[in-house]
Amino acid sequence: MLSPQIKGSWGRLAEMLPSSHDQAFVTLTTNDAYAKGALVLGSSLKQHRTTRKLAVLATPQVSDSMRKVLETVFDEVITVDVLDSGDSAHLTLMKRPELGVTLTKLHCWSLTQYSKCVFMDADTLVLANIDDLFEREELSAAPDPGWPDCFNSGVFVYQPSVETYNQLLHLASEQGSFDDLVQMPKLCISWDESSHGIIRMILKQKVSKVSLMIPP
Repeated sequence: MLSPQIKGSWGRLAEMLPSSHDQAFVTLTTNDAYAKGALVLGSSLKQHRTTRKLAVLATPQVSDSMRKVLETVFDEVITVDVLDSGDSAHLTLMKRPELGVTLTKLHCWSLTQYSKCVFMDADTLVLANIDDLFEREELSAAPDPGWPDCFNSGVFVYQPSVETYNQLLHLASEQGSFDDLVQMPKLCISWDESSHGIIRMILKQKVSKVSLMIPP
């Protein structure tokens, strides 16, 4: 039997160690069609026995009936407002008008009930347990195929923070269009999704470390 002193030491040590219960995989859905992808993602994470929480950001465009289905897979279904890049001209040119609302994923930094999260787009699929991603630093991400010194925001490791969240929202309101973002190539802006450039501008120094690149 352990003495009270040893029990107390173990208790203090447990409090200091990171807990899987305050870490989460996070995704986003802006309509019922994307919600189906989120369900597949969440189910694949559970199938491969993740020990982390599952959270999904859902905009008001997601129907009540779909939200109930999401609640059967995710631990949290969190309602967020839509953030639109307001850059319909370039997105139409790219034939990807739906990407205008991808700035909405910036809300993931507001989830301060978690100490660390892994964001995954709703069109990703897990083929093995990937809980080891939580051992990586913020902001670890996969390199962008076209710009290897930049990162793709489809999958990334981050730490929720009110300060970072407010910075991102402020920058999005000022630099949210492609026209403004591409004026700053030194900040590692590319022409993929509207949210990618915003995140890189705030967290450029962290992303530039080779050690933070998640292997493809």
